[in-house]
Amino acid sequence: MKDKTNILLIYTGGTIGMIKDYKTGALKAFNFKELIANIPELNQLDCKLKGISFEEPIDSSNMNPKHWATIATMIEDNYDRYDGFVVLHGSDTMSYSASALSFMLENLAKPVIFTGSQLPIGDLRTDAKENLITSIQIAALKEKGKSVVQEVGLYFEYKLYRANRTTKINAEHFEAFASLNHPPLVESGVHLNIHYSNLFKRPIKNKPLQVHKNMDDNIAVLKLFPGLNESVLNAILEIPGLKALILETYGAGNAPMDDWFLNGLKKATLNGLHIINVTQCSGGSVAMGHYETSERLKEMQLINGKDITTEAAITKAMYLLGSKVSDELFKTIFETSLRGEMH
Repeated sequence: MKDKTNILLIYTGGTIGMIKDYKTGALKAFNFKELIANIPELNQLDCKLKGISFEEPIDSSNMNPKHWATIATMIEDNYDRYDGFVVLHGSDTMSYSASALSFMLENLAKPVIFTGSQLPIGDLRTDAKENLITSIQIAALKEKGKSVVQEVGLYFEYKLYRANRTTKINAEHFEAFASLNHPPLVESGVHLNIHYSNLFKRPIKNKPLQVHKNMDDNIAVLKLFPGLNESVLNAILEIPGLKALILETYGAGNAPMDDWFLNGLKKATLNGLHIINVTQCSGGSVAMGHYETSERLKEMQLINGKDITTEAAITKAMYLLGSKVSDELFKTIFETSLRGEMH
């Protein structure tokens, strides 16, 4: 008789753990026992489940780096006792949190699967049951005594994606997330179809889990648009204490050629601001120097965000700044794939 796989569910808040008060129509969070009662199918799973929850579950719009540290600590404290982790989270900021955790959990050798739902678990047409049951099944997958998934994933509507490759693309459809620059890791149909070649390959050295909880939030995001003016640019570049700026450029990393714009960026980089060039397109990659309009940014030594998502760029910058990476190394390390977040 083989031991049952132990899976820890971490409830942070969000629609998936809400139950409707049918008198008022309002949604309220409910406890883990009610969750099991609402999904009797969980008893059929060949694994032992335990649930822990934030003391006060939050709407994911209120998510912040302190809450990420709480999730990371819950995983760290229970890491040796469980084979996999499923984090229940509101979908609005799930891609940010899941990306953050991918950087915070270094040398991860077990699955951490984020999931949630568009409809509450008690609703007749809820997507919560399938998302939760399959997330648990994926977290429990083992081959030759090792977890199949050894990274942070995000499971939604029949697909498991690499967490730091995802973006929320729809507020209404069950298919709420997309991963446009990296294919799914697992697809759920009649069978669970594991795409082994898409999974994150860990180096053979079995280093112990290292958890990084210092995330430095002295960053900003600036999305370029036709008509962006000098005073707006300067207001952002001159924010006191700002350490990194995610610059959402056009297409393959292009930006306007106005002198005030280029001079503003140049001055800021010389003053030590790390400016990361990411594309505002949902898919595709930055290719600086491909057009004249990005050649100047390349000369300025802007950081090439390649095909990273804005969510992963933000959380990677927070992680690197929080880890006190030296200014000289920041660009090189940012442009290196650490957790499969970029090509």
